[in-house]
Amino acid sequence: MDKLTTNPNNIDIESRITILETEIKRLKEVVFAGNKGDYQLKSQKKMSVKEFLLTKNIDNDVKRTLTIAYFMEKFDNAESFNVEDLKKYFQLAKHQLPPNPNDKVNQGIGSGFLMEATEKKDSKKAWTLTATGEKFVENNFQQ
Repeated sequence: MDKLTTNPNNIDIESRITILETEIKRLKEVVFAGNKGDYQLKSQKKMSVKEFLLTKNIDNDVKRTLTIAYFMEKFDNAESFNVEDLKKYFQLAKHQLPPNPNDKVNQGIGSGFLMEATEKKDSKKAWTLTATGEKFVENNFQQ
């Protein structure tokens, strides 16, 4: 048995807090699989892009493009994305690709939600979300 359960009255408050914090950290490591502070149960299946889109109130292709970009960056650890990535993820989400995906990206850039990446990806122009774009998606498109 640990010190806390054997004789809790003989331990000062600061020591008890330290012991409890250590135990909570250990339990999180056992129960949760964390990625950058986001805890997700280990037994849970990874969320798909389709499932993620369903968690958002999306009413146009620009918001859908931003949400897919967010998913790629946060859930699939993509540093940037290009038009081929958008095509792939729209298909995975079972959504029709907008007629001109570059136009949707340009609208996102014009709104300050996307920016051109510093490097090309697979020899194609690439983009990334801005901090403003991340917050916009996280706040369900409320500024």
